[in-house]
Amino acid sequence: MQKRLPDWLKKRIPDIKATEETRNILEKLNLSTVCESAKCPNIGECFSRHTATFMILGDVCTRNCRFCAVKHGIPLPVDKNEPERLGRAVSELGLKYVVVTSVTRDDLNDYGTGQFVDVINVIRRRNPETKIEILTPDFKGKEGCVEQIAKSKPDVFGHNLETIPSLYEKVRQEADYRTSLHVLEVVKKMDSGIITKSGIMVGLGESKEDVLKVMDDLRNVGCDLLTIGQYLSPSKNHRLVSEFITPKAFAEYKKIAESKGFIVASAPFVRSSYKADELFASAGKGNIDKALNVVHNAE
Repeated sequence: MQKRLPDWLKKRIPDIKATEETRNILEKLNLSTVCESAKCPNIGECFSRHTATFMILGDVCTRNCRFCAVKHGIPLPVDKNEPERLGRAVSELGLKYVVVTSVTRDDLNDYGTGQFVDVINVIRRRNPETKIEILTPDFKGKEGCVEQIAKSKPDVFGHNLETIPSLYEKVRQEADYRTSLHVLEVVKKMDSGIITKSGIMVGLGESKEDVLKVMDDLRNVGCDLLTIGQYLSPSKNHRLVSEFITPKAFAEYKKIAESKGFIVASAPFVRSSYKADELFASAGKGNIDKALNVVHNAE
């Protein structure tokens, strides 16, 4: 049985007119968003701000994770015109910061790497002042795929661990914790100037000690930005919520993560791309250096 939502997990109704304006642009350009496909609770708020997290390579994933509402099955062929339409959407929405993610495409020889590169290049050409954050799948740990995207120099390279290692078999059964850590490690080894980012969900049955260990693992591969948010089950067919984490506990996680050197967003409604522009802004070079000094001094 699904747990009843506590008061701190109830959202206000957004500006409907602004929300529809965003939807209309996305529909006109035939673009998918993870906001819609993953049933994100922040969709109204973000759409009303004319922001969205674009999801490339279609809206059907080749994996079937127990926490995710994105459709699972056999995807359509890669749409080569998608990058241009996405670049146009960035222009029409006036985005100065854009987040691009994708479904997992284990069916493709390059796992979708080429489409990420094309999207980054098109956005840069059409919107040279726009900062670009990508949130990638694991590419089955293929270093060449990660390196190819890193060469296109996104401003932020994100890949989510999602949960603790011991819950992978139940939550993210087609992925591997060490492989995901390796993706972030490869990015930093290739180009230390690229900001790396990861996110986890809590409330899946993890302990506080489990979360702190994930933080340490991420710091050990040089991860700069961290997001921590409450897991909410998309439907009765997905993994149920084990616990609703209190705002006080999220604040404690934030404080601990900062002490370990992260620039962090930690709150019930935080998602990996939620207000990503604000987290990026707080991760200016000076702040990153300051955070690293915190870690070095502790050592």
